[in-house]
Amino acid sequence: MTRHPLRLAILEAERMLAAAGVDSPRVDAELLAAHVLGVARSRLPLIPLVDPPVVDALHKVVVQRTSRIPLQHITGTAHLGGIDLEVGPGVFIPRPETELLLEWGLSTLDLSVTPAPVVVDLCTGSGALALAVAHRVPSASVHAVERDHAALAWARRNAEIRGGAGDTPITLHAGDVTAPDVLSDLDGQVDLVLCNPPYVPDATEVQPEVADHDPRQAVFGGADGLDVIRHVVTLAARLLKPGGHVGIEHDDTQGESVPALLAARRVLTDVADHADLAGRARFATARRA
Repeated sequence: MTRHPLRLAILEAERMLAAAGVDSPRVDAELLAAHVLGVARSRLPLIPLVDPPVVDALHKVVVQRTSRIPLQHITGTAHLGGIDLEVGPGVFIPRPETELLLEWGLSTLDLSVTPAPVVVDLCTGSGALALAVAHRVPSASVHAVERDHAALAWARRNAEIRGGAGDTPITLHAGDVTAPDVLSDLDGQVDLVLCNPPYVPDATEVQPEVADHDPRQAVFGGADGLDVIRHVVTLAARLLKPGGHVGIEHDDTQGESVPALLAARRVLTDVADHADLAGRARFATARRA
């Protein structure tokens, strides 16, 4: 059996993905190769030759990706905050940009003052932010809210996996963040509220991976994209204890509107907006006075 250079197979995969309009063809080609081989992407240079069945398997998953099936649906996993999350049809795929919101949120927790903080993740989806916080801050009491049953099933699955890996269990709530009484038993007790809500304005054109595979209710937030965020701001103001913080991810067109919603609440102060690594407005934050 003649073995083939892995480097050439990856280059061909990159060519196919680029021709299909995939944004990051080189990265996706390498991640798909790593997935097929069952190794970390960083180990690919250590594998110079592969057998023909490996080349065939790589070609098959690359063909899937050229049809704009999300990479994470093919591999079955997404990554956030140092953990792997299972994802697939019916749940929003966590994006790298949300890492910035997570790191900001963690930076607000002073364990020397509050050794067991209470953290709430609104619109949790796959459970990404909640589980990442529980992984990084084992002493935290983490609550996560999700209204969609399919997404909640993914969150439960991921919570079971992380619990089995030794992370502190989180509390999942089947609820709607727009309901006036959601999490009412936590009023005034929360140290940190994080939220990656549906925020894309309805008329926005999105990539096929989003339009055809992400749940619409997890992406679009009304005509101006703020339908859910308005409720989240009100809910955060109710949940936070004095000195507590809130961070809300938003569309890059909402760098003024979301901070304005936060600033309109008299109990919220230190309102700021934060850019992503590309310099685009990405999330807004505030502190409970």
